[in-house]
Amino acid sequence: MVLPAEFSLIARHFRPLAGPGALDLQDDAAILTPPSGRDLVLTADAMVGGVHFLSDDPADLVGRKLLRVNLSDLAAKGAVPLGYLMTVSTPKDTPDAWFAAFAAGLAQDQAHYGVTLLGGDTTSTPGPISLSLTIIGHVAPGEAIHRSGASAGDEIWVTGTIGDGALGLAAAHRRLADPTGFLLHRYRLPQPRIGLALHGIAAAAMDVSDGLVQDLGHLCRANHLAAVMIADHVPLSEAARAAGPDWLEACLTGGDDYELLLAVPPDRADPLKAAAASRGIPLTRIGHFHSGPAEVMVRDAGGEPLALKQRGWSHF
Repeated sequence: MVLPAEFSLIARHFRPLAGPGALDLQDDAAILTPPSGRDLVLTADAMVGGVHFLSDDPADLVGRKLLRVNLSDLAAKGAVPLGYLMTVSTPKDTPDAWFAAFAAGLAQDQAHYGVTLLGGDTTSTPGPISLSLTIIGHVAPGEAIHRSGASAGDEIWVTGTIGDGALGLAAAHRRLADPTGFLLHRYRLPQPRIGLALHGIAAAAMDVSDGLVQDLGHLCRANHLAAVMIADHVPLSEAARAAGPDWLEACLTGGDDYELLLAVPPDRADPLKAAAASRGIPLTRIGHFHSGPAEVMVRDAGGEPLALKQRGWSHF
């Protein structure tokens, strides 16, 4: 019997990604048995061609980025990944080689992060490639980190370096030189901080996806606090520093970093640094929370307010 085109495509490229509970991708739903005594954590993100990735981005990196931006949300909760559901909508003339590379990228990161495909849907679309992924993770009961929970006096910490994703997009559009390709690679392939132990250390957390300043504002509103951030303390990669001061605002507001933004009481700074060091994750303190209206004040090294034309990325 000849399979319809959609089911043949699923069998070739996505069935090898399926794990326990996926029913070999031959049913209408997955059946998942969560780990005993654990709370489930669920999150979803979409990526649209021309918005979240470029039309000439390698398909394997598109697949890996789709998985990783969702893993980043789990990392902010201190969760362990378990499985994911995925919807893939592509133009009818998308070549089979694209699906093969896309699935190969997913397989590579599935092996690295210990997660498998549970199910989903494939459709055609007259528009650009549209992808959606819902990931499921788990934590010990009551140990998930929320956006709320911070207090006045808590320090603000970030992992990794900030701004590489935004500058990588600028490099892709040939608005910025990127001789080593470092920035473009960071745009295409973020590094989710899965495995960083946050319970009992971070009072609140989220990942940085829409710009550091804007996402810090989200933490301020969730906790009814004000924040001061010192721009010179924000960690920049060598490639970002080489771009020069004219690109500082893009680094602070551009998005696509997928690093963790943490509120940490001062007496927990040493355990935080130890936890990060055990995972080889760079960590930097960039400011603090204080009582006041829920807003972010960005200051320069001299303490003067830094005027910004924008605060972050908007989806609308």
